[in-house]
Amino acid sequence: MQLPVKTRHFLEEAGSLSAFMGRFLTSIFKPRFEIGEFFRQCYVIGYRSLPLIALTAFIMGLVLTMQLRPSLIAYGVESQLPAMVGIAIMREIGPVITALIFAGKIGSSIGAELGSMKVTEQIDAMEVSGTNPFKYLVVTRTLAAMLMLPVLVLLGDAISLYGAYLGVNIKGATSFSLFFTQVFNNLAFSDVLPAFIKSFFFGLAVGLIGCYKGYYSSKGTEGVGRSANSAVVVASVIIFLIDLLAVQVTDALGVN
Repeated sequence: MQLPVKTRHFLEEAGSLSAFMGRFLTSIFKPRFEIGEFFRQCYVIGYRSLPLIALTAFIMGLVLTMQLRPSLIAYGVESQLPAMVGIAIMREIGPVITALIFAGKIGSSIGAELGSMKVTEQIDAMEVSGTNPFKYLVVTRTLAAMLMLPVLVLLGDAISLYGAYLGVNIKGATSFSLFFTQVFNNLAFSDVLPAFIKSFFFGLAVGLIGCYKGYYSSKGTEGVGRSANSAVVVASVIIFLIDLLAVQVTDALGVN
């Protein structure tokens, strides 16, 4: 019995991506190590993503606080607003939203950049010149994404909490120290650690999928656009799947 075309294509794509990931994992520990390119990618991927993530995080904290306030007032627990907002941001909303913004900006950028290099035969030229294009292009970008996304998540959480503080004070009067005391008194180590750990896997997914789509791009300039678009879509879906798996694992371990 022959599988449907879409099912066969999905399985082939999944197998090819798995092989690409295996090649990445084995290439990490093999010389030559592209330290200079790695730090350059950390700057490009991390620092240049910060303004967009900071703006999104600030608005997210502000809006979340304004939306929750009426419901808490109706139940007579308005005083718990800082605690609820802090837990929601630190445990789930902050890491996932930051990862999705990261996928949209960095995943598409990597896919388009490597796709353009592929269709213009720059990757082939690197192989001819004796440079390992996989190490130079894929390993550095994926490792930089893995390293920088957790940092961006922490910064985004802090900015989002500040936005929540301003949101609380739009229709109330809470001091800065009281707000953050309420937030951190209701946070446990088990609230922060799983979110921080899964952000590494979010970064791995965004970097690896962006590189994969660009590295195997084809069909000229049309293929470059398609690579950038599919990198964002696939990375976003994988982020949600990783998040679902992380929730199941932490629940099984009794962390939550």
